[in-house]
Amino acid sequence: MPSRKDNKGRVLRPRECQRKDGLYMYQYNDMYGKRRVIYATDLLKLREREKEVLRNLEDNIDSYLGEKMTLNAAYERYMSGKINLKHSTKVNYNYMYDLVIRDTLGKRKVNKICFSELKAFYSSFLASGRFKMRSIEIIHTLLHPTFDMLVRDGIIRKNPSDGIIAELKKSIEWERKSRHALTIEQQTAFMKYVRDSPIFYHWFPIFVFFLGTGCRVGEVTGLCWGDVDFEERILTIQRTLIYRPEEDRTSTFHVSKPKTKAGIRQIPMVDEVYRILREEYEYQKTEGFSKQTIDGQSGFVFRNRYGTVLNPASINRAIQRICNYYNEAETEAAQAENRKPLILPKFSCHVLRHTFCTRYCEVESNIKVIQDIMGHADISTTMDIYAEVTNSKKQESLLKRQDNILIL
Repeated sequence: MPSRKDNKGRVLRPRECQRKDGLYMYQYNDMYGKRRVIYATDLLKLREREKEVLRNLEDNIDSYLGEKMTLNAAYERYMSGKINLKHSTKVNYNYMYDLVIRDTLGKRKVNKICFSELKAFYSSFLASGRFKMRSIEIIHTLLHPTFDMLVRDGIIRKNPSDGIIAELKKSIEWERKSRHALTIEQQTAFMKYVRDSPIFYHWFPIFVFFLGTGCRVGEVTGLCWGDVDFEERILTIQRTLIYRPEEDRTSTFHVSKPKTKAGIRQIPMVDEVYRILREEYEYQKTEGFSKQTIDGQSGFVFRNRYGTVLNPASINRAIQRICNYYNEAETEAAQAENRKPLILPKFSCHVLRHTFCTRYCEVESNIKVIQDIMGHADISTTMDIYAEVTNSKKQESLLKRQDNILIL
């Protein structure tokens, strides 16, 4: 039987053929026994694809599905399997995916996405200043497990996102910025300015609470009067208030449990926290308690002038305004008094939590107690702060006593 040849006289292998329009075809059965066809405009290109197909079949890789499935479809497949994912987390994931990936990389076929393309995709956001490295890491937490799923399902051979974050950080000499607590002088200046300010004094109670309990912002805004035991002087932290985007792109408040069991805890009230809560309670007895109900929960302690709960963004904006006003006034006063000004850094309400932990570490050596008060699920988090504090204290102690140590 004569061999089949193409229009250039080259012998075609079994299952290869050339159409009348010159396009080359190769037919094969996929891993499920279904007939598939690949095409190429050149015989050499077709045979390169043949090699890839045969290699994938040998390794149980479903190359046909990889050529048809978009990243968007893969992501939906991945998310459908996350049955234990909290609704708020799922909404946040989908929001970020839709914002950054869906209309760009999401339309690409999964087996065509390579390491260099992903790296360029991430790098473009860093170069434009649209996102910082932390946001890129969040995007990566969506893509990396999606590609991992495709590898496990035999749709692609390897995960193109492996090692990409480490390489990006290395290429830009990136280093995560650590949060620094306010110094005692900064903390004192900040609180004194708020307390004495005719504009910002109404924020004083909540800042006392932050600095006297070390609570997270959602735990502070979600605190209810039923959590406050004035008789035993104990606070029960058992929920967090979150302000999350919904699927229709609106944002609403929701009550949620702490992310870990360690977040559910009791905190003794120090004198100043007890005092400001008692004063706030007596004030609300006269003026009226908050009537807002969120997911069946009511009686929120901290509220705005409209009687509704505080948004974390509002608290952070207030801190920024206070620091700006303070720094301007302090700079003028320092110039008039011919001294160096005590400038407050930019910080968020989470730094107030970090400041509480730092002050506590300065006077308490029992790491387990500090961990329990802070609600840290991992003691290494507590240890990192404790180590930073004790290193600073060691240096301070040594310098104070250097004349008594080194005697020449």
